[in-house]
Amino acid sequence: MDATLLADLNGNVASIGYGLAAIGPGIGIGIIVGKTAESMARQPELRSQLQTTMFIGIAFTEILALLAIVTGLIFG
Repeated sequence: MDATLLADLNGNVASIGYGLAAIGPGIGIGIIVGKTAESMARQPELRSQLQTTMFIGIAFTEILALLAIVTGLIFG
């Protein structure tokens, strides 16, 4: 096989891996926001506390996505 073909193939596999690494956190953020909206509908007086907790959860979920992408770049 040609070396450039292998390099192109490796680059395409890495791109697919980065996309797959973003799916999990995307689903996680959707669940976090959905459950927070449901909680705010049930108890509107806890809105500020729920939003704070939601933003912390979103931050942790995004950190996981960035770690997956950076790890792929470092070891790729």
